[in-house]
Amino acid sequence: MSIDPAPSSAERARQEQVARQQRMAYKQKPRSRAGAILLGLLLFFAVGVGAAVYLLRQAGTGGGIAARVAGLLLSGRTTFNTTAPDVVIQIQRLNRLETVSYSVDTVVEGKHTNAVLPDLLFGDRLLLVVHGQVIAGVDLSKLKPESVQVNGRSVTVDLPASEVFTTRIDSGKTRVFARTTGILTPADPNLESDTRKTAETQILQAATNDGILDTARANARGSMESLLRGLGFTSVTVR
Repeated sequence: MSIDPAPSSAERARQEQVARQQRMAYKQKPRSRAGAILLGLLLFFAVGVGAAVYLLRQAGTGGGIAARVAGLLLSGRTTFNTTAPDVVIQIQRLNRLETVSYSVDTVVEGKHTNAVLPDLLFGDRLLLVVHGQVIAGVDLSKLKPESVQVNGRSVTVDLPASEVFTTRIDSGKTRVFARTTGILTPADPNLESDTRKTAETQILQAATNDGILDTARANARGSMESLLRGLGFTSVTVR
């Protein structure tokens, strides 16, 4: 029977060194794996952010295959189901769209004369200082279904003709400036009201000459374009 000699102190030191190195390698191995996983996640996140920025830029350009793909990816489940009858209903709800108000101050003459006898004896004359207002726009209740064409997100609308809604005299700002009546004739109580009617006609004519109907139509087109874009259309034509 032989007995192994006890290891020397140098041998024990070498064995302890080897054991210590093995323990350190064991502890560092999982840390290295965790570091690799963390690095991979960071790279994945960075790539995802870069791709998102690229898609947003491409979606904003509005052209090319990449832009279309970006639009599909970023649109999600959003749908657009507005039809021509829906557009007609939305527009007709506005009813009479008043788009322009025309105000005017003028002096209108009203008179009753005798064809033979002088006004000094039988005439009746007044000067009326008038403040009037004309309101025009488009009656959207007259919009016909066939006047609206929808193709996807494109829409074309043919508006009804612009028209004058009201012509009125502001009584609070209208007054008789002068009145002369013949010596041999009584003042006509209807002369002022007749002159007011004449004033309304003149004010309407002045507004028409200044292009109130064209202005009303142009303003109505602008309002319609805003409404239709608010409904989601990207291509809008209003005529």
